[in-house]
Amino acid sequence: MMHIGTARTALFNWLYARHTGGKFLLRIEDTDRERSTAEAVQVIFDGLKWLGLEADEAPVFQAGRADRHRAAVDQMLARGSAYRDYMTPEELEAERELARAEGRVIRSPWRDLSPNDAPDRPFVVRLKAPLDGETVIDDQVKGEVRFQNQNLDDLILLRTDGTPTYNLAVVVDDHEMGVTHVIRGDDHLNNAARQTLIYQGLGWAAPVWAHLPLIHGPDGAKLSKRHGAQAVSEFDAMGYLPEAMRNYLAKLGWGHGDDEIFSDEQAIAWFDIKDVVSAPARLDWDKLNHLNNHYIRLAEPARLAGLVVDIHKSRDLKVREAALPVLERTIPLVRDGAKTMLELADATVFVLKHRPLELPEKVQGLLTEETRGRLSRLRDRLADEADWAVPALEQSIRGFAEAEGVGIGKFGPALRGVLSGGSPAPDLAGTLVSLGKDESLGRLNDALSDGA
Repeated sequence: MMHIGTARTALFNWLYARHTGGKFLLRIEDTDRERSTAEAVQVIFDGLKWLGLEADEAPVFQAGRADRHRAAVDQMLARGSAYRDYMTPEELEAERELARAEGRVIRSPWRDLSPNDAPDRPFVVRLKAPLDGETVIDDQVKGEVRFQNQNLDDLILLRTDGTPTYNLAVVVDDHEMGVTHVIRGDDHLNNAARQTLIYQGLGWAAPVWAHLPLIHGPDGAKLSKRHGAQAVSEFDAMGYLPEAMRNYLAKLGWGHGDDEIFSDEQAIAWFDIKDVVSAPARLDWDKLNHLNNHYIRLAEPARLAGLVVDIHKSRDLKVREAALPVLERTIPLVRDGAKTMLELADATVFVLKHRPLELPEKVQGLLTEETRGRLSRLRDRLADEADWAVPALEQSIRGFAEAEGVGIGKFGPALRGVLSGGSPAPDLAGTLVSLGKDESLGRLNDALSDGA
């Protein structure tokens, strides 16, 4: 899954790159071959595409650069900033137990032994970290963060099979890709210290660091399954629009004054990584729903109709080609109350029903003899209506009620039920316009016929 926190991180990188005139780069960190499946990689591509965050260059696959990573380690060995560690698994476990007992990090005896004494057995290559002093991270979000070097272990750079580890690979790749700013989650803050030591060991300048706070649930606890959706794909499936997600995610830890709703262009113009707050952001479903409703109301009906069709098909509801224009004219009449695309789809079910409609008992109960007579007269009046638009139909229905000497409530519920088949629908005039004249009169005729 592409976690919502990862999506927010990608968005902040994208915004900062656009704001500064830089490049937004994508690297697939697939050194863990067991976890890095083609399906897992595709999830990343799909998530970024859905969010509208296109990289400026072709993606780099880290696993394909292993030779370059090993070459960097050779440089470190030559500089004396790395060493070969020949500890056996048993010796390593003994050192680990001793280090734990003494309250220190692991230090291999091979750190200070001559390579000339190396035995003929497998080895790892470790960073030769400094034993004293501090490593200081000037973080754009966290501020100055200090790490005592005595607490930073000699981390492994190359495993016994010669494969590079994560911390080495990202340093080499960031340097060679020209990465100037690393913006990521603050669960990587400790890695920044270790990676800084690798940069120093290679004689390279470290990038600018910015570590983002985590996203918490509404209750302030770390976001988990009990809070609902966590993955980008889940928000998509729940009916949120990507532009709403971009706006909402931008507000999680960053903001521009009191502005709640803003365009991508405004976000790019305003965004600065230094303005990100260091406290964890909280997921707020009400705010997300409000934003999503705003963007649903702004979106082109043709685009929404296509998305609604996909939702209906996923629910095994057959949608004919001719339904698209019907949905397009219906959506502007029903979308104001829709917080998600799923709710919008629910609000359009009534126009997709096929005649003759199976009316629920509640609707049938409204069709008394008096109401049938009244709907029959209303049908004749509507058949003569030349202007099939909401204002004209509203006026026609009001005029009919006055002529009958009753309120609309005397026949409105029955009319709505007959037209919608008991499904949610807009006001009477909106429902008539959504269905169109022929379909509306046809549904009325079906309901008023002797077999209804």
